[in-house]
Amino acid sequence: MSRIGRKAIPVPASVKVSIDADKVITVKGPKGELKHKINPEITVEINGNEIVCSRSSEEKNHRALHGLTRVLISNMVIGVTDGFSKTLEVVGVGYRAEKKGNALQLNVGYSHPIIFEEPEGIKIDVQGQNTIVVNGYDKVKVGEVAAKIRSFRKPNPYADSAALAKGIRYQGERIIVKEGKKASK
Repeated sequence: MSRIGRKAIPVPASVKVSIDADKVITVKGPKGELKHKINPEITVEINGNEIVCSRSSEEKNHRALHGLTRVLISNMVIGVTDGFSKTLEVVGVGYRAEKKGNALQLNVGYSHPIIFEEPEGIKIDVQGQNTIVVNGYDKVKVGEVAAKIRSFRKPNPYADSAALAKGIRYQGERIIVKEGKKASK
């Protein structure tokens, strides 16, 4: 059995979980509602205040789906109760982030500011001028939005040092500095 897949998922009292005939699991909680279509090879049962996943056979694909399904459902339960967040840092002289209504305005070295609208279910906060916090109840969506914001100006790995690598990076991300081209004689 999969070590991850066989663990039961505890369901808090504030969360409602239901599975319909089409094998779509719905998780409702204080922060929102998430749905996920379950693979027909995986069986999901609700036992009181726990969710248990099991698989139909020991095939490699079924073993992989077993753990994946359990983690996805667990992330749904955590998301509707606590939520997820990613923190980004804006590094560079003159680089800054600013919140204007439901939009994030980024000044990151281009001739114009970049305006990024908050998607539904996502909350973007700016702390100071150089820290962006992306919050939401869907883990995948939070990661996608953080990656999109980072893509506007990725850190430059060819800077003289990692501290000088201007751009938008995840908090705690380590930039590996590469050696630039050398002039030949």
